[in-house]
Amino acid sequence: MSQQYYHMNIAGVERDLPLCPLNEDLKIGAFVIFGDPELTTACAKALLEKAPEYDYIIAPEAKSIPLIHEMSRIDGNRKYLLARKDPKLYMRGVFSAKVRSITTARWQELYLDVADAELMKGKRIIVLDDVISTGESIRGVEALVEKAGGIIVAKMAILAEGKAAERDDIIFLEKLPLFDKDGNPI
Repeated sequence: MSQQYYHMNIAGVERDLPLCPLNEDLKIGAFVIFGDPELTTACAKALLEKAPEYDYIIAPEAKSIPLIHEMSRIDGNRKYLLARKDPKLYMRGVFSAKVRSITTARWQELYLDVADAELMKGKRIIVLDDVISTGESIRGVEALVEKAGGIIVAKMAILAEGKAAERDDIIFLEKLPLFDKDGNPI
């Protein structure tokens, strides 16, 4: 069977997302902004237009890194924060939250450096991801922000996948359906 695609217009940019099997009955549209500066910049600008006032943006590592970087660059080269998948040697006083993303086969931990946590205390924080599906990655980052004493003013993503598009607590640019085994949107 040949590769199937789902065509989307995202922030004015046309893209064909390859459909990838999640299990024998369900496929997802693979959305990856790595290596796509045109799409990344367009999405960053569109999300900033919808963003409330904020002090910092935080995102989980790794697929959101180009997006958070571009949003911060466009908005005056502002500092941004990352929830890391592994503690790094330079991190001090690390704390964590457990998550399980739809695109990852196992439980993961997200880690935050105490220095970044101190920056967030009492500040307005946007929690950002590239795609929100089950919401697990966002929940993990939210837990870190809450531990740090930050005030979450928005949860944002480029795409809301499946039932996430029905949520009223996230800001997103486009809906991405889930697909049956034959590649039909469900």
